[in-house]
Amino acid sequence: MIRPVLTEIGIFLIPFAAYALFILASRANVLHASSWPLRVVIRLAIGSFVLVIVSLLLLAHFSGAPPGSTYVPAHIEDGRFVPGSDR
Repeated sequence: MIRPVLTEIGIFLIPFAAYALFILASRANVLHASSWPLRVVIRLAIGSFVLVIVSLLLLAHFSGAPPGSTYVPAHIEDGRFVPGSDR
């Protein structure tokens, strides 16, 4: 459960990291307050939320088993371990 949460946090931070790289490439001081005006931070946050929502929608739509399938849990068959699968 922690991996999807960390993935979404990473997706949220992508626009901020891209902007920080832009500031760094333009030889400005990344940690200076004038490099991060409130208007830019708000736009970055809105863009981040849009990315997170899109990623969650894509995850919900394209992940999981196909419709009508049945999950067979992991089990031991003929003395061998058989991992779980969708049928």
